Amino acid sequence: MRLLFLLIVLVFVALGIVLGALNADLVTYDLAFTRLTLPKGAAWLAALLIGWLLGGITAWWGMRWRATSRRSPESKPAPKHS
Repeated sequence: MRLLFLLIVLVFVALGIVLGALNADLVTYDLAFTRLTLPKGAAWLAALLIGWLLGGITAWWGMRWRATSRRSPESKPAPKHS
């Protein structure tokens, strides 16, 4: 199992190296307050990492919010009195 994981990681590392080498052109991003000049591969990697982090934070926040809303006393209906 570890060997399979290692092979998959090596394949993705090799693909990342090839992607970075084939997209070595510089691109300029104007962010209104600064300008960034990055290789395309680095820009793609940065966008991927930012998206991964934002997605993870959103999922974590949603799971935490859902767990706390289940435990809160306001979410339970009031008992009926006869």
